[in-house]
Amino acid sequence: MNEKNNQNEIKADNINYAIYKIGNWENNYKINQIGLSNEIPLTKSTCEHVKMSMNEIRMAEFEIDSEKVNGFVAISYATNPEIQKMPIKDVTELEENEFNTITKEIDNLDLLDDNESVKLDGEDYLIYKLEKDCHVTKSEPANEFTLNHHKKELENFENSLKNK
Repeated sequence: MNEKNNQNEIKADNINYAIYKIGNWENNYKINQIGLSNEIPLTKSTCEHVKMSMNEIRMAEFEIDSEKVNGFVAISYATNPEIQKMPIKDVTELEENEFNTITKEIDNLDLLDDNESVKLDGEDYLIYKLEKDCHVTKSEPANEFTLNHHKKELENFENSLKNK
């Protein structure tokens, strides 16, 4: 498997890259950070990476109000005042429902064919370079379009925290 077909293209089956389109999920989410994003996976390997990341977040344990909760519950509880007003049991149930729903959505996405190539320097797709750092996979924007989108998403998140 070639990492790049040539200097400006990568194949959709390249596991060293995550490829997304900007769009909307079919359902609305309050807790699942993947569902809160407008980045929709476009390749089989990206879907697998997203599902693996979700499972890692769900395996992380935190304690809120003497209850053990997973990472998605903890993140949403820390950043969303609406969630903070809910009983932890309800938040945990909502997270479980959202996880099952978004997993079904991911499993039913229209994906690029593994043999297709995408332009690395184009503005049609968000492309992240995946790199292992010890046991953690880091994703770095692989082009200017993705970097600008990433910066804008971080600014929007930071502003939403300030306004709460």
